Amino acid sequence: MLYLHKLLPVFLLPTGLTIWLVALGLLLRRPKLAWLGVAVLWLCSTSLVGNAAMRAAEGWTIRRPIETAPQAAAVVVLSGGRVEPAGAPGISEWGEAVDRFDAGVQLVLAEKAPALILTGGWLPWQPNRLPEGDALAAIAVERGVPPDAILVTGPVSNTAAEAQAVAQIIANVPELADGPLLLVTSAYHMRRARLLFEAAGLTVIAFPVDYQTQAGPRVTFLALTPNARSLEQTELALREFYGYWFYRIMNALP
Repeated sequence: MLYLHKLLPVFLLPTGLTIWLVALGLLLRRPKLAWLGVAVLWLCSTSLVGNAAMRAAEGWTIRRPIETAPQAAAVVVLSGGRVEPAGAPGISEWGEAVDRFDAGVQLVLAEKAPALILTGGWLPWQPNRLPEGDALAAIAVERGVPPDAILVTGPVSNTAAEAQAVAQIIANVPELADGPLLLVTSAYHMRRARLLFEAAGLTVIAFPVDYQTQAGPRVTFLALTPNARSLEQTELALREFYGYWFYRIMNALP
């Protein structure tokens, strides 16, 4: 099921749609379909489309300072900030979502919550990799978070599993149920994460970080030139839209 969740959206993303349209155009000898595929790829590779799609996925929210966060029972940081490069096992480097971990630690050190919950991100096709939460827990201690203030879920492979694992921790530690949870994840991922955490019976306050767009970019003719970064933004945003509506429909079913 996890493999299907990862693979199925590919066919609805610009790269997959382009391949389908070009292939159909060639097979059916309809060049207009092939050109439509090229047009889809071109537009989705521009910053005009990529920035707009990403800001929509981010919910048009803004990055808030740590001191503006309200008090909570715990800070929950979702996996996604660590990569394991080729080489000796156990060596970590920061990925694009390092802001999740940084913000979570800062919130605890600012005494916005007495506990830090890290999720144990892990994928079955990387069986020898240490779950992310276990690796980050040691780094959090190095940064000043008390060891007894850190809780780590078991291995989880997607956001739905993260929500269920955190709900299990809250059930086992009653004092954490006295208030809401500060949920920290990438801004583009927050809408889906919040939906799943609330569906798991948890009360959360969103604290989005890891914004992918800059404030107030000026639109010029360069906004219509294709580039790989904009295509990545478009596909990442679309993947989040698909995931959000998938879970919303599934949660609405009896």
